[in-house]
Amino acid sequence: MKIAILTDTNSGISKEEAENKGIYVIPMPVLIDGEVFYEGENLTEEEFYRALTSGKDVSTSQPSPADVMDTWEDLFEMGYDQIVYIPMSSGLSGSCMAAKGFAREYEGKLFVVDNHRISVTMRQSVMKAKQLADQGLDGKEICEKLESDAYNATIYVSVNTLEYLKKGGRITPAVATIATVLSIKPVLSIQGEKLEPFTKVRGTMKKCEEKMIDACKKDLISRFPNAKPNQLHIGGAGAGLNSEEIAQWMEMLEQNFPGTDLFYNSLSASISTHTGPGAIGIGITIDMD
Repeated sequence: MKIAILTDTNSGISKEEAENKGIYVIPMPVLIDGEVFYEGENLTEEEFYRALTSGKDVSTSQPSPADVMDTWEDLFEMGYDQIVYIPMSSGLSGSCMAAKGFAREYEGKLFVVDNHRISVTMRQSVMKAKQLADQGLDGKEICEKLESDAYNATIYVSVNTLEYLKKGGRITPAVATIATVLSIKPVLSIQGEKLEPFTKVRGTMKKCEEKMIDACKKDLISRFPNAKPNQLHIGGAGAGLNSEEIAQWMEMLEQNFPGTDLFYNSLSASISTHTGPGAIGIGITIDMD
């Protein structure tokens, strides 16, 4: 049986990487001053951050039903018997539940996975799905496996500026002003469906990085005490970081989580629109097999 693994750019997987790994990616729409662009298609990372920081009106949207279903039809026309589609968590967007509704027309052929992940942990779900497909599992089995593993993951992200959370209405202007004056940076977490406040750090992003690493270590002890280093997949992430900043962040992760599978992905436009540039994140996925 020929199975296609499909995701979207919220996974951090680029079109080029997807082609190399034999998977497929739907680009997320980005609206800039009312004009629609598609991440990784006709909008580069540099162009996105230039628009975001220059005062333009930037927002994101979920893929249109027509775009999603056209992609499904294209894959079936390419000879695939089944499709496993892994969109971003239903707790963060309506696109997952919408896709589950559309999928009813393809009963037995199309499986929409909701395993409550985004960014680097979502990427790991996609890679796991591809591995399972290569091992001979069918779409239903892959979907069930990913959803049963949904909560074997944790994410923390810290923002360098509160300007974009304020723009998105997630904090009030007064809170943003006070936090900026006091140099307070929030650390947010995803321990399932929702992005929630975790703690506040006063000072530099370096302190935020240390706080996030410490939180991940505590999660491993409390939630996954029997996990071995070779079962851990740790993803560093960032919004518009330069090569030096990426190297520094990954060096910290390597020092604190030796012997684990480490990788780096840029945060998607959908996430970065709300975090702003300079945000840094870490995601840990536990492979319990």
